[in-house]
Amino acid sequence: MASASSRGARIRSDAFAYMNLVPFIFFVMFPFYFMAVTSFKSNAELYNLKSVPFMVKAPIVDHYTFLFSRTDFFVWMKNSLLVAVVATVASVTIAILAGYSLARLRFRGASSFGTAVFITYLVPPTLLFLPLSQVVVWLGLADSVAALMVTYPTFLVPFCTWLLMGYFRTIPREVEECALVDGATRMLTLWKIVLPMALPGIICAVLFSFTLCWNEFTYALTFISQSAHKTAVVGVTADLIRGDIYYWGSLMAGALLASIPIVIVYVLFLDYYVSGLTAGAVKG
Repeated sequence: MASASSRGARIRSDAFAYMNLVPFIFFVMFPFYFMAVTSFKSNAELYNLKSVPFMVKAPIVDHYTFLFSRTDFFVWMKNSLLVAVVATVASVTIAILAGYSLARLRFRGASSFGTAVFITYLVPPTLLFLPLSQVVVWLGLADSVAALMVTYPTFLVPFCTWLLMGYFRTIPREVEECALVDGATRMLTLWKIVLPMALPGIICAVLFSFTLCWNEFTYALTFISQSAHKTAVVGVTADLIRGDIYYWGSLMAGALLASIPIVIVYVLFLDYYVSGLTAGAVKG
């Protein structure tokens, strides 16, 4: 009787836990469901006021065909991937060096400088794109994907530095001191000892940077005008909204496909992301 009672209590507890997740799952998945349904509707059904907005009667793929054949969607996706990878690698590399220095090396003003780094991240990007546009023109990178590779680290490096600085502080100093006593240099200790132990935090910084680069809109819209150089976020909205004409089916198809890389990345590295973010937040 006791085992049956405990089994029943466990079943009720699990059922209650899963029921609590239903509103959250609905809230998170509804935009993707609505985009998918809209992308498979015909134009006649989209503009029919009597049709059910959350269901599709006769699925079609015309909007995907239009997106692939009449726009530079694949070029936009390639540009987004290139910019996100380059900016992320550059930003995380700089953040690793800066975060480790602020967390481990002792020098005057280290604490104040660490706080200033995070305050820099709080500056709204909309206040920075005007002076950064002059820098881009001065470097001769206007209207190119390289302009985004140069400007994105301006808001990625401060946050990644602050995050990694907190994570590096969770690593015991004794491990590094033993390596230094054995003759290892500071850089060798960082490469062989610290980085493997800080892998969750580094992956967290990489995911954060990659997501921000992929979804960034203001700089990509301001610095780039040619369709062949646009990123997916700007290209889909700019080329599929022409005056007062909205290609809703293709817009939803492009938005749905452009979100897939981010979903895949987070599914693969979600555990590292959560552990790295919580450890950095606790110790930072």
